[in-house]
Amino acid sequence: MPCPPERIHGRCVLPPFFTGAGELAFDGDDLHTRFMLLLESRLSKAYSGASVRIVCLDLEGVLVPEVWIEFAGRTGIPELRRTTRDEPDYDTLMRYRLDILARRRLGLSDIQEVIAGMGPLPGARVFLDSLRESYQVVILSDTFYEFAYPLMRQLAWPTLFCHSLETDAAGFVTNYHLRMPDQKRQAVRRFRELNFKVVAAGDSYNDTAMLGAAHGGILFSPPENVAREFPQFPVARDYLALRAEIDRAFAGLA
Repeated sequence: MPCPPERIHGRCVLPPFFTGAGELAFDGDDLHTRFMLLLESRLSKAYSGASVRIVCLDLEGVLVPEVWIEFAGRTGIPELRRTTRDEPDYDTLMRYRLDILARRRLGLSDIQEVIAGMGPLPGARVFLDSLRESYQVVILSDTFYEFAYPLMRQLAWPTLFCHSLETDAAGFVTNYHLRMPDQKRQAVRRFRELNFKVVAAGDSYNDTAMLGAAHGGILFSPPENVAREFPQFPVARDYLALRAEIDRAFAGLA
Protein backbone atom coordinates (compact mmCIF):
# COMPACT_ATOMS: atom_id res chain seq x y z
CA MET A 1 0.00 0.00 0.00
CA PRO A 2 1.25 3.51 -0.73
CA CYS A 3 2.30 5.76 2.11
CA PRO A 4 -0.39 8.24 3.17
CA PRO A 5 0.10 11.90 2.37
CA GLU A 6 2.28 13.68 4.88
CA ARG A 7 0.83 16.42 7.08
CA ILE A 8 3.02 19.47 7.56
CA HIS A 9 1.72 22.18 9.90
CA GLY A 10 -1.84 20.86 9.51
CA ARG A 11 -1.69 20.75 5.71
CA CYS A 12 -1.46 17.71 3.40
CA VAL A 13 1.65 17.47 1.22
CA LEU A 14 1.78 15.04 -1.69
CA PRO A 15 5.19 14.17 -3.18
CA PRO A 16 5.95 14.74 -6.88
CA PHE A 17 5.30 11.06 -7.76
CA PHE A 18 1.59 11.51 -7.12
CA THR A 19 1.21 14.96 -8.62
CA GLY A 20 3.31 14.67 -11.77
CA ALA A 21 4.96 17.98 -10.93
CA GLY A 22 6.16 19.50 -7.67
CA GLU A 23 4.75 18.89 -4.23
CA LEU A 24 1.06 19.64 -3.85
CA ALA A 25 -0.37 20.92 -0.55
CA PHE A 26 -4.00 21.42 0.35
CA ASP A 27 -6.26 21.87 3.36
CA GLY A 28 -9.68 20.43 4.11
CA ASP A 29 -11.53 17.62 5.82
CA ASP A 30 -11.75 15.43 2.70
CA LEU A 31 -8.04 14.52 2.81
CA HIS A 32 -8.49 10.78 2.36
CA THR A 33 -10.97 11.06 -0.51
CA ARG A 34 -8.91 13.62 -2.40
CA PHE A 35 -5.72 11.64 -1.85
CA MET A 36 -7.26 8.39 -3.15
CA LEU A 37 -8.74 10.11 -6.21
CA LEU A 38 -5.39 11.63 -7.09
CA LEU A 39 -3.61 8.32 -6.50
CA GLU A 40 -6.11 6.49 -8.73
CA SER A 41 -5.60 9.07 -11.46
CA ARG A 42 -1.81 8.77 -11.33
CA LEU A 43 -1.82 4.96 -11.30
CA SER A 44 -4.35 4.71 -14.11
CA LYS A 45 -2.09 6.87 -16.26
CA ALA A 46 0.93 4.76 -15.36
CA TYR A 47 -0.81 1.48 -16.25
CA SER A 48 -3.14 2.60 -19.02
CA GLY A 49 -1.00 0.98 -21.73
CA ALA A 50 -0.45 -2.33 -19.96
CA SER A 51 -4.11 -2.68 -18.99
CA VAL A 52 -5.29 -3.24 -22.57
CA ARG A 53 -2.43 -5.46 -23.73
CA ILE A 54 -2.27 -9.19 -23.04
CA VAL A 55 0.54 -11.60 -23.84
CA CYS A 56 -0.62 -15.21 -24.20
CA LEU A 57 2.14 -17.78 -23.79
CA ASP A 58 2.28 -21.51 -24.21
CA LEU A 59 3.78 -23.29 -21.18
CA GLU A 60 5.74 -26.38 -22.20
CA GLY A 61 8.60 -25.61 -24.54
CA VAL A 62 8.30 -21.88 -23.79
CA LEU A 63 8.60 -21.54 -20.01
CA VAL A 64 9.14 -25.11 -18.79
CA PRO A 65 10.52 -28.31 -20.36
CA GLU A 66 8.18 -30.71 -22.12
CA VAL A 67 6.71 -32.89 -19.37
CA TRP A 68 6.23 -35.95 -21.55
CA ILE A 69 9.78 -35.81 -22.88
CA GLU A 70 11.13 -35.63 -19.31
CA PHE A 71 8.89 -38.54 -18.33
CA ALA A 72 9.99 -40.56 -21.34
CA GLY A 73 13.63 -40.10 -20.39
CA ARG A 74 13.02 -41.03 -16.75
CA THR A 75 11.01 -44.18 -17.60
CA GLY A 76 13.02 -45.25 -20.63
CA ILE A 77 9.95 -45.25 -22.90
CA PRO A 78 10.99 -43.43 -26.09
CA GLU A 79 7.45 -43.58 -27.54
CA LEU A 80 6.39 -41.00 -24.95
CA ARG A 81 8.74 -38.44 -26.46
CA ARG A 82 6.10 -37.77 -29.09
CA THR A 83 4.60 -34.29 -28.54
CA THR A 84 2.50 -31.71 -30.36
CA ARG A 85 5.65 -30.80 -32.24
CA ASP A 86 5.27 -34.19 -33.97
CA GLU A 87 1.51 -34.85 -33.89
CA PRO A 88 -0.79 -31.91 -34.68
CA ASP A 89 -3.98 -33.77 -33.66
CA TYR A 90 -4.14 -33.41 -29.87
CA ASP A 91 -6.76 -36.11 -29.29
CA THR A 92 -4.76 -38.62 -31.32
CA LEU A 93 -1.67 -37.76 -29.30
CA MET A 94 -3.38 -38.05 -25.90
CA ARG A 95 -5.06 -41.38 -26.75
CA TYR A 96 -1.64 -42.66 -27.81
CA ARG A 97 -0.13 -41.54 -24.48
CA LEU A 98 -2.92 -42.95 -22.34
CA ASP A 99 -2.66 -46.30 -24.10
CA ILE A 100 1.05 -46.48 -23.32
CA LEU A 101 0.46 -45.55 -19.65
CA ALA A 102 -2.21 -48.24 -19.33
CA ARG A 103 -0.04 -50.96 -20.91
CA ARG A 104 2.94 -50.04 -18.72
CA ARG A 105 0.79 -49.64 -15.57
CA LEU A 106 2.07 -46.12 -14.94
CA GLY A 107 -0.14 -43.84 -12.86
CA LEU A 108 -0.55 -40.14 -12.25
CA SER A 109 1.75 -40.27 -9.22
CA ASP A 110 4.56 -41.60 -11.44
CA ILE A 111 4.26 -38.56 -13.72
CA GLN A 112 3.92 -36.14 -10.81
CA GLU A 113 7.10 -37.52 -9.26
CA VAL A 114 9.01 -36.55 -12.40
CA ILE A 115 7.38 -33.11 -12.54
CA ALA A 116 8.31 -32.46 -8.89
CA GLY A 117 11.96 -32.65 -9.91
CA MET A 118 11.56 -30.27 -12.86
CA GLY A 119 11.93 -26.52 -12.93
CA PRO A 120 11.42 -23.67 -15.38
CA LEU A 121 13.71 -23.37 -18.38
CA PRO A 122 16.85 -21.30 -17.68
CA GLY A 123 15.91 -17.63 -17.69
CA ALA A 124 12.15 -18.26 -17.83
CA ARG A 125 11.31 -16.82 -14.40
CA VAL A 126 13.29 -13.62 -15.02
CA PHE A 127 11.72 -13.25 -18.48
CA LEU A 128 8.20 -13.78 -17.13
CA ASP A 129 8.66 -11.42 -14.17
CA SER A 130 9.91 -8.69 -16.49
CA LEU A 131 7.11 -9.28 -18.98
CA ARG A 132 4.46 -8.99 -16.26
CA GLU A 133 5.78 -5.55 -15.33
CA SER A 134 4.78 -4.26 -18.78
CA TYR A 135 1.85 -6.43 -19.87
CA GLN A 136 -0.94 -8.64 -18.61
CA VAL A 137 0.19 -12.27 -19.08
CA VAL A 138 -1.96 -15.40 -19.42
CA ILE A 139 -0.60 -18.92 -19.91
CA LEU A 140 -2.66 -20.92 -22.41
CA SER A 141 -1.53 -24.53 -22.30
CA ASP A 142 -2.65 -28.01 -23.29
CA THR A 143 -1.13 -29.40 -20.13
CA PHE A 144 -3.23 -30.41 -17.12
CA TYR A 145 -3.81 -28.79 -13.76
CA GLU A 146 -2.70 -32.06 -12.12
CA PHE A 147 0.72 -31.57 -13.76
CA ALA A 148 1.10 -27.83 -13.50
CA TYR A 149 0.88 -27.02 -9.78
CA PRO A 150 4.58 -27.31 -8.80
CA LEU A 151 5.66 -25.53 -11.99
CA MET A 152 3.27 -22.62 -11.42
CA ARG A 153 4.63 -22.19 -7.91
CA GLN A 154 8.15 -21.81 -9.31
CA LEU A 155 6.87 -19.20 -11.80
CA ALA A 156 5.15 -17.12 -9.06
CA TRP A 157 1.62 -18.27 -9.95
CA PRO A 158 0.84 -16.76 -13.34
CA THR A 159 -2.72 -17.17 -14.62
CA LEU A 160 -3.08 -20.56 -16.32
CA PHE A 161 -5.85 -21.91 -18.56
CA CYS A 162 -5.43 -25.65 -19.28
CA HIS A 163 -7.21 -29.02 -18.98
CA SER A 164 -7.82 -31.78 -16.42
CA LEU A 165 -7.23 -35.50 -16.05
CA GLU A 166 -9.52 -38.27 -14.82
CA THR A 167 -8.10 -41.09 -12.69
CA ASP A 168 -9.52 -44.26 -11.23
CA ALA A 169 -9.43 -45.32 -7.56
CA ALA A 170 -5.94 -46.75 -8.04
CA GLY A 171 -4.56 -43.49 -9.44
CA PHE A 172 -4.27 -44.59 -13.07
CA VAL A 173 -5.18 -42.02 -15.70
CA THR A 174 -8.29 -43.19 -17.53
CA ASN A 175 -9.27 -40.11 -19.51
CA TYR A 176 -8.63 -36.45 -20.09
CA HIS A 177 -11.06 -33.56 -20.28
CA LEU A 178 -10.55 -30.47 -22.38
CA ARG A 179 -11.58 -27.22 -20.73
CA MET A 180 -13.12 -26.51 -24.12
CA PRO A 181 -12.22 -27.49 -27.70
CA ASP A 182 -9.61 -25.28 -29.36
CA GLN A 183 -9.22 -23.42 -26.06
CA LYS A 184 -6.10 -21.44 -26.96
CA ARG A 185 -7.59 -19.83 -30.06
CA GLN A 186 -10.96 -19.33 -28.37
CA ALA A 187 -9.35 -17.56 -25.39
CA VAL A 188 -7.47 -15.18 -27.70
CA ARG A 189 -10.67 -14.45 -29.64
CA ARG A 190 -12.54 -13.65 -26.43
CA PHE A 191 -9.75 -11.37 -25.22
CA ARG A 192 -9.98 -9.49 -28.49
CA GLU A 193 -13.76 -9.21 -28.14
CA LEU A 194 -13.11 -7.62 -24.74
CA ASN A 195 -11.04 -4.97 -26.54
CA PHE A 196 -7.61 -6.26 -25.51
CA LYS A 197 -4.64 -6.12 -27.85
CA VAL A 198 -3.19 -9.64 -27.87
CA VAL A 199 0.25 -10.96 -28.79
CA ALA A 200 0.79 -14.73 -28.47
CA ALA A 201 3.85 -16.96 -28.47
CA GLY A 202 4.22 -20.73 -28.67
CA ASP A 203 6.44 -23.43 -30.08
CA SER A 204 4.26 -26.18 -31.57
CA TYR A 205 1.52 -27.08 -34.04
CA ASN A 206 -1.13 -26.72 -31.34
CA ASP A 207 -0.10 -23.08 -30.82
CA THR A 208 -0.44 -21.92 -34.42
CA ALA A 209 -4.22 -21.33 -34.27
CA MET A 210 -3.66 -19.13 -31.21
CA LEU A 211 -0.90 -17.22 -32.97
CA GLY A 212 -3.09 -16.67 -36.00
CA ALA A 213 -5.99 -15.40 -33.87
CA ALA A 214 -3.85 -12.84 -32.02
CA HIS A 215 -2.93 -9.38 -33.27
CA GLY A 216 0.64 -10.70 -33.39
CA GLY A 217 1.98 -14.26 -33.26
CA ILE A 218 5.53 -15.43 -32.50
CA LEU A 219 7.12 -18.88 -32.67
CA PHE A 220 9.56 -19.54 -29.83
CA SER A 221 12.30 -22.07 -30.58
CA PRO A 222 10.06 -24.17 -32.83
CA PRO A 223 11.25 -27.31 -34.61
CA GLU A 224 12.28 -26.61 -38.19
CA ASN A 225 9.22 -28.35 -39.68
CA VAL A 226 6.87 -26.01 -37.78
CA ALA A 227 8.88 -22.92 -38.72
CA ARG A 228 8.82 -23.96 -42.39
CA GLU A 229 5.09 -24.62 -42.43
CA PHE A 230 4.22 -21.30 -40.78
CA PRO A 231 6.61 -18.71 -42.26
CA GLN A 232 4.15 -15.89 -41.49
CA PHE A 233 5.22 -15.96 -37.82
CA PRO A 234 8.57 -14.48 -36.74
CA VAL A 235 10.86 -16.88 -34.88
CA ALA A 236 12.66 -16.10 -31.61
CA ARG A 237 15.31 -18.48 -30.30
CA ASP A 238 15.90 -16.98 -26.83
CA TYR A 239 14.07 -14.86 -24.28
CA LEU A 240 15.82 -11.65 -25.23
CA ALA A 241 14.69 -12.07 -28.83
CA LEU A 242 11.18 -13.10 -27.71
CA ARG A 243 10.79 -9.99 -25.60
CA ALA A 244 11.98 -7.85 -28.53
CA GLU A 245 9.40 -9.49 -30.84
CA ILE A 246 6.60 -8.97 -28.29
CA ASP A 247 7.48 -5.31 -27.86
CA ARG A 248 7.75 -4.87 -31.63
CA ALA A 249 4.35 -6.48 -32.21
CA PHE A 250 2.63 -4.17 -29.71
CA ALA A 251 4.46 -1.13 -31.05
CA GLY A 252 3.04 -1.94 -34.47
CA LEU A 253 -0.48 -1.79 -33.03
CA ALA A 254 -0.08 1.67 -31.51
